Amino acid sequence: MPTNSEVEMSPAEVDALLSRHETGVLALARDDAPYAIPISYGYDADDRALYLRLVSTPDSEKREFLASTPQARIVVYEDEEDEYASVVGVGALEQVDLDELTPETIAQYGEAQRPLFEIWADDKPDLDISLYRLTPETLTGRTVVVERDEE
Repeated sequence: MPTNSEVEMSPAEVDALLSRHETGVLALARDDAPYAIPISYGYDADDRALYLRLVSTPDSEKREFLASTPQARIVVYEDEEDEYASVVGVGALEQVDLDELTPETIAQYGEAQRPLFEIWADDKPDLDISLYRLTPETLTGRTVVVERDEE
């Protein structure tokens, strides 16, 4: 499967890809240990920020990584016919204080696939539901066109 072309995306193309998708992969690192999870997000193209709602349990690996305020990398991609596109954002994951929420901020989380607030059938006191913002220091995208073998 040879590559015919590989093109860097413009900032507008990066914003468009992030705006039309709601899921990606969040990777965190602590010491020499990596951790990656699928996530749902909302994206604000004006601020170029991603908004995440992450749920963890007391003994979860996710909670351990989040407590260490790690550097984060988010990857969002699409695969359509002979074209692949991906966006990678790198930066610090910032926890959002619930006391600082505004209607505008809540609207950003509302863009994510999972609703901001869920009603559980049973009480879930051990779940930690935290809101995060990732304003990437770097945000790049690439489109790759490949030549597929015809059968």
